[in-house]
Amino acid sequence: MVDLLLKGKEKFGYLAVKAEFEAEGTRIDELFRLMDIAGTAQVKLTVKIGGCEAIRDLLEAKQLGVDYIVAPMVETPYALSKYVQAVHKTYSEEDRNDVDFLFNMETITAFDHREDIAKIAVENSLAGIVFGRSDYSGSKGLSADQIESENVTSDILVTAELCKKNNLDLVVGGAVSNASVPSLKQIKSIHLTRFETRKVIFDSRALEIPDIEEGLFNAVQFELLWLMNKRDYYSTISQEDTKRFDTLVNRWGLPN
Repeated sequence: MVDLLLKGKEKFGYLAVKAEFEAEGTRIDELFRLMDIAGTAQVKLTVKIGGCEAIRDLLEAKQLGVDYIVAPMVETPYALSKYVQAVHKTYSEEDRNDVDFLFNMETITAFDHREDIAKIAVENSLAGIVFGRSDYSGSKGLSADQIESENVTSDILVTAELCKKNNLDLVVGGAVSNASVPSLKQIKSIHLTRFETRKVIFDSRALEIPDIEEGLFNAVQFELLWLMNKRDYYSTISQEDTKRFDTLVNRWGLPN
């Protein structure tokens, strides 16, 4: 995993790895392992917290020195204001200077509120928007194979114009693959800061690399190795007391 990140950082614009307290349900021991891998490869760490005011998640992210924090499912200006309050409650003004705070735009409701949401983001020095294409497509009643459709991309282009106007970062994720490259390049022609797979975050300039498809493939390999590591780790834990278990069952004639 470290080798893949080092290669990706050198050749394919890898900037960070990502963990999710939200959909992925990352456990703290898993996050420690991912931090160790990221630190060895000298890439940054992104954590998606469990909600717009997930105080405990923010406190843990602060203790661990996370570089990017993303709040999911921010659908309304009020939800974003709650995120701002939670950030201010957990991070001092000085601490906030060392972290980029972003939020997910991943539903049609959030898109419809985009102007007001962007205004609050600017007023409170939030870094930007992460456009989650998978959930966004679902919120519009589209199937998974329509993520690359004009129906979705056109809305991201509108969001790119909004972010550019307000000097906000725009990060695009959600089922990013080789098929996404043309859409991402179209978005970048207006404004795009980063794009991401499930576990790896790229600098948008990586789209200019001729063999970016290899970089995306390596990112998928990294995720697969991470899942294998996670499987093997918990498999070892599940078996560590087997001998003692069998000894007690046999000694006392207990059912197993």
